[in-house]
Amino acid sequence: MRHLEKERSMLTFKDYLDKIGEIGSVEQVVGSIVYASGLPNAKPQELVVFENGDIGQVFSITQKQVEILIFSKNPIKVGTKIARSNSFLEIPVGRQLLGTIINPFGHLVGGKIGGKPVEKRPIENEPSGITSRKTIKKHLETGISVVDLIVPLGKGQRELVIGDRKTGKTNFILQAIVSAAKQNDIAIYAAIGKKRLDIKKAEEYFIRNKVMKNVVIVASASEDPPGTIYLTPYSAMTLAEYFKDEGLDVLLVLDDLSTHAKFYREIALLAGRFPGRNSYPGDIFYTHARLLERAGNFATKNGENAITCLPVVETTQGDLGGYIQTNLMSMTDGHLFFDSNLFYQGRRPAVNPFLSVTRVGRQAQSKLKGSIGRELTSFLNLYEKMQSFVHFGAELNETTKATLATGKDILQFFDQNVNTLLPGNVQILIFSLLWGQMVKNDKLDKIMAEKQKISDLYEKDKTFRKKIDSLVENSQTLNDLLQRIKLNSSYLKLVA
Repeated sequence: MRHLEKERSMLTFKDYLDKIGEIGSVEQVVGSIVYASGLPNAKPQELVVFENGDIGQVFSITQKQVEILIFSKNPIKVGTKIARSNSFLEIPVGRQLLGTIINPFGHLVGGKIGGKPVEKRPIENEPSGITSRKTIKKHLETGISVVDLIVPLGKGQRELVIGDRKTGKTNFILQAIVSAAKQNDIAIYAAIGKKRLDIKKAEEYFIRNKVMKNVVIVASASEDPPGTIYLTPYSAMTLAEYFKDEGLDVLLVLDDLSTHAKFYREIALLAGRFPGRNSYPGDIFYTHARLLERAGNFATKNGENAITCLPVVETTQGDLGGYIQTNLMSMTDGHLFFDSNLFYQGRRPAVNPFLSVTRVGRQAQSKLKGSIGRELTSFLNLYEKMQSFVHFGAELNETTKATLATGKDILQFFDQNVNTLLPGNVQILIFSLLWGQMVKNDKLDKIMAEKQKISDLYEKDKTFRKKIDSLVENSQTLNDLLQRIKLNSSYLKLVA
């Protein structure tokens, strides 16, 4: 923060005063909001400089006063003089930020800068119009089987990650970031009002998985001023737009917008805004909509490039009908619901496929993955019904027993810890062996236990990868794939 203040004050308060010719004075201070007079030509979102070198941003304007949002922890005293800057908040952008942690003003918090910023961009930007947007056609591979096969995502999709606290949402988004970065996409993690320890843990996870070179963390800590926390997702989106314009696909994670909404509510209430539902201000929908509309699949000078956005929001006791939650559902292309009941049953990740939705992800799937997804969805519906017979103690026939056994194997297949990521073709091969009952139970258990080893072998062994890729790419449906595996037993030997 002090970096920004020093940079702005290189043109000092006096310089701005001489340049613009308007001087204001602080009349009242309410938390992070300052009320000032004497700035008749102030514009919304314009930056202002206090005589002590701190900066603020015009929050709103009335006939008599200007409301200013301050970005410093330093107390502002009544009577402090203010000068307009006639400029708006911009952040430095460029590839030199890859591998670093920056604050919402684009200044280094952790890591090493690889050079000078290429350019600066305003953090508030008009979303691209309909003419520049393209149909989502490319599949986003998260490395998480239950998502990739049942609730698939496309590059350019805005998918809400929703669920109670401590249900594995953070683990999922960190895994998705690692998967995207390993495919040479750019990943941006916006940590909004997080504990510094959690930010450090995320960085260590990326370093441990050797993907930090393709990741930028835009972070604000929980003890930062509300104004700084409020800016975090907008700065992250601006950085994502830069990489998109450079011809790269970007995965942007906003963790989380529940916290963002709470801090914006605090700012609005301090500013005397009329409270609406749950005391949130009336423009909270617009606040998030103008942010998420900036994501999508776009035509750029470098071809089609996407900003895939995964906003995160918390629920209370699994309630999907909360105000902020329903707002975000209405402006996204689906949601992944992390069910606390499944989490307590030991399912990892605890994604509920029946309460999760993907509106555009299926159109980005191959025919084979679509075929697998339909089979899985239909089977899991049947499996859930069959389980009710067990609860009532009904006598089970052989068909029901076989269905329950297969269902148990599929849930084991979907079980992935935070250190396990499976490439899409590896997921398909392992599922096919399970679905077609082509290996004995003891060998299947071994395959399930060593999924990560198979994944590592796929990444390192070109011959192994070529055989699996050839098998999957030449199969149009699940039945076609099963027939190919049965006719060529060498595929069984690859993983068994």
